[in-house]
Amino acid sequence: MCLGIPGEVIALSDADLATVSVNGVEREVSVGLLKDEGVAVGDWVLIHVGFALSKIDAHEAALTLDQIKKLGQTWNDEIDAFSQTAIR
Repeated sequence: MCLGIPGEVIALSDADLATVSVNGVEREVSVGLLKDEGVAVGDWVLIHVGFALSKIDAHEAALTLDQIKKLGQTWNDEIDAFSQTAIR
């Protein structure tokens, strides 16, 4: 199963990449699809396969993370995969 998961932007680079934190796991993702909207440290983004697809507010991020965590092992598998992959 593929999930879009919320992550908080904690750092930006100059190459359309951002470091995001998802449940304490930090990972670099592409924010190039959000150039027109602009992304800043502290923003929440919805991430799928290493790309930030949209900006979401903190409340929506919290609700989404809460619901995803209820998936149990699927959530564990997704967060494990998230922590072991990288954009190159």
